[in-house]
Amino acid sequence: MSDYGHDLVFGSFVTPSGDNPDRTVGVAVLAEQVGLDLVTFQDHPYQPAFLDTWTLLSFVAARTSRVHVAANVTNLPLRPPAVLARSVASLDLLSGGRVSLGLGAGAFWDAIEAMGGRRLTPGQGVRALEEAIEVIRQLWDAETRGGVRVDGEFYQVMGAKRGPAPAHAVPIWLGAYKPRMLQLTGRRADGWLPSLGYLQPGDLAKGNAIIDDAAQQAGRSPQDVRRLLNISGQFSAVGSGTLNGPADQWVQELAELALGEGVSTFILGSDDPDDLRRFAGEVAPAVRELVAAERDRAAAPESTPAPEPELEPEPEPVAAPPVRPSRATVTGGAFAVVPTPDDGVRRSDQQVWDESARPTGPTPDPDRTYTPHEQATGAHLVQIHDGLRAELAQIHDLIEQVAAGEIDAGAARSHINTMTMRQNRWTLGVYCESYCRIVTTHHTIEDQSLFPRLRSRDPRLGPVVDRLEQEHHVIHDVLEGVDQALVAYVGSPDGLTELRAAVDLLTDALLSHLSYEERELVEPLARLGIA
Repeated sequence: MSDYGHDLVFGSFVTPSGDNPDRTVGVAVLAEQVGLDLVTFQDHPYQPAFLDTWTLLSFVAARTSRVHVAANVTNLPLRPPAVLARSVASLDLLSGGRVSLGLGAGAFWDAIEAMGGRRLTPGQGVRALEEAIEVIRQLWDAETRGGVRVDGEFYQVMGAKRGPAPAHAVPIWLGAYKPRMLQLTGRRADGWLPSLGYLQPGDLAKGNAIIDDAAQQAGRSPQDVRRLLNISGQFSAVGSGTLNGPADQWVQELAELALGEGVSTFILGSDDPDDLRRFAGEVAPAVRELVAAERDRAAAPESTPAPEPELEPEPEPVAAPPVRPSRATVTGGAFAVVPTPDDGVRRSDQQVWDESARPTGPTPDPDRTYTPHEQATGAHLVQIHDGLRAELAQIHDLIEQVAAGEIDAGAARSHINTMTMRQNRWTLGVYCESYCRIVTTHHTIEDQSLFPRLRSRDPRLGPVVDRLEQEHHVIHDVLEGVDQALVAYVGSPDGLTELRAAVDLLTDALLSHLSYEERELVEPLARLGIA
C-alpha cells in the first residue's frame, strides 16, 4: 500500500539547547504561530548541553494553546515506563490533549550506563520496549478494575494503581529501523518515526512492508500505524539535491513521499525561524492541496469522457444562484452546492478591476441530475474558499488587536509593554506572510491544473477561465501591496493606516473573486467530472 489515507501533519524538530533557553522556547512558540501542528524535541538526558526534554515539553505546552508536543524520541532506558506513563498522562490532561509519545529502545549505551541506566543488547532493547508499552497502556487504562501487573524480563509492575487516564488517546510512535523494531511497530505501536537521513533508498518501502505484515498478523490494519518522518534540508533558489532547493521542489518531493511511501507526518529539523515560516506557509498548504487533489482523482470512478459540447454562438448568462441560509447537503439529484454570494460590501475606495466586464459561462441544464460524487468537487472548492475567508477575517482581527494594544497572555507574562508591541507586530507579519503564500499557492494550482482541464473539456468556459487567471495576477499584485505595507508598518509607528488600507483592498478583491469563481465553476466541475 502506497498511501494509508491519513490526514497530513507538519511539525518541527527543535534542538533543546540549554545555552539560550529563551530562544529554544521561542522557536517552539514560533512553530505554533506560523501554523505548524507539532513541536518535538530529542531526548538525551545524558547530554549536559541540553535542557531536560520533559521539563521543556511541559514549559512549551504551557506557553502554547494549539500545537501538539512530543519527545522525538523518549530515551526509555533512562525513563521508567510506569513513571513515564503518568508524566505523559498528566501533561496531556494539563495541555488539553496535546501530547504524543515517541519511544526509542535506546542508543549511546556508554552515556546511558554513565547515567545509571542498564546496558542492553539490541534484542534486549526490543523486548524491554515491548514490555514498557504494555506497562504504559495498562496504566492509562483507568477503566479496567484491578492493578497493573507486568512481570517482565526488564520491567516488573506488581499491582500499581491505574491512572490517570490521558485526556485523549495518546499515540505511541516508535523510532525504528531494524526488522525486530519494525515488527514491534506493526504489532503494538500507533506510528513509525524514522529520520530520512538515516534511511537508504528503498528503506521506507521495506519498512512499510514489514510493519504492514506484522500488523496483519496481529489482527490489526496497516492503516492503524501512522508513518512519520523526520526531515531536514535547505531552501535555496536552485535545486541541488533532495529537499535542497526552492519551496516548490520541497512540495513535489514531500507529496511523492506522502502518495508513494505513505508518509503523513513531516517533521522539519531546523532552528531557523525563516525555515519554519517557509515550511508552514509555503510548503505545508501546497502539499496538502496536491495530496488531496490526487486522492480525489484516485477515488473518482472510471467514466467515459463526455462528448464535446456544441458551441452556442450567444450563450445565455447564468442566473445568479439563490441565497440560502446554509450550505446544502450533497445528495444525488438536483445540483445542491450553493456558491457563496457576493454581498456587495466594499471596504476600500480603490477598485482593481471592472466587475461588470466579467464573462459568464453556459447556462446549466435545469433537468440534469448530479451524483453525490459529482457534486463533491464543487463543494470542496467552496470549502477551500471558506478556509481563505476565515483566515482573512482573522487577519482583520489581528490588526484590530494590534490597534487596541492587545496581546496573548503568554507574551504578556514575559515581555514589558514596549517589547509586547514589537512581538505583536512580528506575529501579525508572520501571519500575513503565511496567508499570502497560501493564497498564491492555491491560485498556482488552479492555473496549472484545474483551469486547463476545464478549458479543454468545455471550450465555452474559455472566457471565464481567462478572466479568472487575469484576476489571479491582479490579486498577486494586491498581495505584494500587503507585503510592502507590512514592511512600512514594522518600521514606522504610523504604518497601521497603510496596512489597514492594503488589507481592506485585498479583502474586496479576494472575496469578490472567490464568489465569482464559485458562481461560474461549481456546476461545471460536477458536469464535466473534473476532480
